[in-house]
Amino acid sequence: MLGVNLAIRSRKREPRFSAVGLARRLCPWTQRSFSVPKLSGPAFSACGTLFDWEGRKQSATRLEESMAEAGFWTNSEKAQATVAELKGVNFILKPLDEALAAGGDLEALEELAREDESLEPELATETDRVEKLVDALELTSLLSGPHDSHDALVSLHARDGGTDANDWAEMLLRMYSAWASKHDFDVELLDRQDDDVAGIQSATVAIRGPWAYGYLKGETGIHRLVRISPFNSEGKRQTSFAAVDVSPEIADDDTEVELKDEDIREDVFRASGAGGQHVNKTSSAIRLTHFPTGIVVQCQNERSQHKNRATAIKMLRARIARMEEEKREAEQFARYKERPKTGFGSQIRNYFLHPDQRVKDQRTGHYVGSFQSVLDGNLDGFFDAYLRWKASGSGPSATDES
Repeated sequence: MLGVNLAIRSRKREPRFSAVGLARRLCPWTQRSFSVPKLSGPAFSACGTLFDWEGRKQSATRLEESMAEAGFWTNSEKAQATVAELKGVNFILKPLDEALAAGGDLEALEELAREDESLEPELATETDRVEKLVDALELTSLLSGPHDSHDALVSLHARDGGTDANDWAEMLLRMYSAWASKHDFDVELLDRQDDDVAGIQSATVAIRGPWAYGYLKGETGIHRLVRISPFNSEGKRQTSFAAVDVSPEIADDDTEVELKDEDIREDVFRASGAGGQHVNKTSSAIRLTHFPTGIVVQCQNERSQHKNRATAIKMLRARIARMEEEKREAEQFARYKERPKTGFGSQIRNYFLHPDQRVKDQRTGHYVGSFQSVLDGNLDGFFDAYLRWKASGSGPSATDES
């Protein structure tokens, strides 16, 4: 890897893949010819914008210099945007720098191991470490969608299953919040409608961090839970469903999504459900209907009608952007439209608490034997499997209806 022989076969080590092979592995979509690169960042500029080492180095330097200027925090909103941009640049740049440095060290260690066989165990350990770094970069290279680098708006809705479905929707809300917390992403509650008995009818949160939408977009669909219902006095097994919808957060000044006043109907109403002292006493909730697309969004989380309107506009932009992205992916969009939205047979993932504990993705076949681990936010395995499954162009590969 990176010009280094990676396989250790007794005394004769054969190269697993070279720097050229690494470049092709990380950039499978490019057709250009590669010359053998040196162990330096610019070698990866051939990988296009995602692994544009020189461009990202320049961006990081520019942003760091901007942050060092006097009065940087005078405009807190602009300053926070700059900090977020630098975090996104470093999300790619730092692992790439680490892989490049590790590749150089591995090359030197291999030369020493040729003369001293006692170093071969250390070489094997270092080889495995570099391979893991490259695997992570390879996965990141799959985040190539037009909005994958954006923050994400995650909406959850209780579907079939009554009170159990409301409870299940709230469990999913906690699950995604836990995943975001593990990755130091920010979570902001934009809208929440509590159920009268337990759980939620619906909720929308913004999850903000590097490539948040790219990782979370595969969660869109129906999630099915099978368990002994805590709300059933007879202790019967209950199946419940919740729908998850993920959209990219689009900036207000983004010209890609144009909103015209004449295309939007605004309805004002009183907020419902549990709330603060004033939230249910004034007509502060906002519902927006976009006529060209038929998309309807609403927000009632804030006491201020102005804040709810701004949030609803942001949610509408996100939904329209995702719809446009799906249209560009014609084949996937067609499958999405044909798939039923609720009920048996439509789920993308099954979560079982009875008769045994397991979670299995219907599309990728990825399986985890611990239900609680998944609910605690350990979702990276599902995200990785989805990105690889999507890149392969495979159809559904798993069936589990028990």
